[in-house]
Amino acid sequence: MATTTSTGDTHDAIRDAMQVALRLAASGPLADPNPRVGAVVLDAEGGQVGQGWHAGAGTPHAEIVALAAAGSRARGGTAVITLEPCRHTGRTGPCTQALLDAGVARVVFGQADPSTLAGGGARMLREAGLDVVGGLLADASAALNAEWTAAMRLGRPLVTWKFAATLDGRSAAADGSSRWITGPAARADVHERRAGYAAILVGTGTVLADDPQLTARYPDGSLRESQPLRVVVGHRPVPTGARVLDETAPTLLLPTRDPDVVLDTLWDKGIRRVWLEGGPIVAAAFLAAGLVDDVVAYLAPALLGAGPAAVGGLGIQTIDQAARLELLDVAVLGGDVRVLARPTSVAGR
Repeated sequence: MATTTSTGDTHDAIRDAMQVALRLAASGPLADPNPRVGAVVLDAEGGQVGQGWHAGAGTPHAEIVALAAAGSRARGGTAVITLEPCRHTGRTGPCTQALLDAGVARVVFGQADPSTLAGGGARMLREAGLDVVGGLLADASAALNAEWTAAMRLGRPLVTWKFAATLDGRSAAADGSSRWITGPAARADVHERRAGYAAILVGTGTVLADDPQLTARYPDGSLRESQPLRVVVGHRPVPTGARVLDETAPTLLLPTRDPDVVLDTLWDKGIRRVWLEGGPIVAAAFLAAGLVDDVVAYLAPALLGAGPAAVGGLGIQTIDQAARLELLDVAVLGGDVRVLARPTSVAGR
C-alpha cells in the first residue's frame, strides 16, 4: 500500500534530492563541451530510486543514467535535475523524451538552460502535461557551471590568460631564457589549473623560444589521464621535432593571428574554456580584442631589469587608458605570489 506524504514532506524529499544531485554533478569534468549535471529520480512515494551524473561528451546524460537505475519505479514519480532537461538530439537523444517515456509525473530543476540549441525543455515538458518546476537551489546549480554558462551566453570560449613574471614585469631575461621564473609550488598550481581547461593556447613564438610540451601533470611529474588540446597559433612553421607535436596530447596548428578566428574555430570543436599561455604578442592581441575573461599571474620576487615584458603593446598612451583589473584573490605559493584578476576595461573598448 502506498504511503501518503504531506506537502511539506514532499518538498523536503525534493530538496534533499536536489542536494544529492548537486553533489553528483560535481563529479563531472570541467574541461568538457557539456555542462556538469546531476539527477535523482523519486518514486511516487518520494523515495530516491535512481541517481546519475553526466560523465562527459558522448556519455549518457544524468537523467538517462538516473532513469535507467530507477526503471519502472520512475513512473508517476519526480525527476530532480540540476539543469533544465535538454530537448535536442546530439550524440545522445533528448532527455525530455526520455522523461516522457519513463512516465514521470513531475520534473524539478535548478538552473534554466541558457543555450539556444538545448534550452526550452521545460516548456516542452509542460506542453506534454508534466508538472514542471524550475529554480530550486538555482544559485548552487548555476555555480557548478559558471564558466560554461558564460561561454554559452557569449557564444565563444572563455579565455584565461596565465603568465609568470618577475616583480618588474619581465617574462624572460635579456637573452631569452625564462625557465624557471617561478618555483615548484607555482608550477604545480599551473598544472592543476591546466587540467580544468579543454585547450592550452600559445603562439609560434613561444614554441620556437621555449619548446614547451604543454601538458597537464601531477606533482610527481606523471601525465594526467586527460590532456587539453594543445593549440599553436601563428604563421611561422613549427619544427617537426617540437615537443608540442609529440604523442602525449593532441595538437592543433592554426595559421592565423586573429583571436576571433581562433576562438570561432575552437568553439566549433566544442572547446568552452581556453588556457592562454602565449607570449607577450599573443597576450596583447587577445587583450586588445577584449577576449581575456580572467587572468592568473604568478609573480616571482626577482628583478631582471631587461627582457621581454609579460604583455606587448596595447596602444595605451596615457594612464587613463590603462586596462584595469578587478582583483579576485592573492595567495603565496612557496616563494611566489599568485594573483587572480578579471579585466574591467580593455584598451580600445
